Amino acid sequence: MPKVTDIRTVAPVLPEELLTIEEAALRIKMSVRYVRRLVAERRIPFYRLGRSVRFDPTDLAEFVTAGRVEPMTPESVWRGLRGVA
Repeated sequence: MPKVTDIRTVAPVLPEELLTIEEAALRIKMSVRYVRRLVAERRIPFYRLGRSVRFDPTDLAEFVTAGRVEPMTPESVWRGLRGVA
């Protein structure tokens, strides 16, 4: 039996589980205008159902996680400054 790594290969996302642009904006705490821009630039995964745009909550979580920036340590700051002189 092959191992299933992605649940979406077994159970496709149903329309009632998908979020509208407004719901997605609330979920990621951004403006509707920003979410529309992400869609226009194809920087975020989305589904098109007719003229409607919908989002999978899992895709939104992955989008937010991908933007995570790790904090700098004092050692890495000093290491970076040594090369500037």
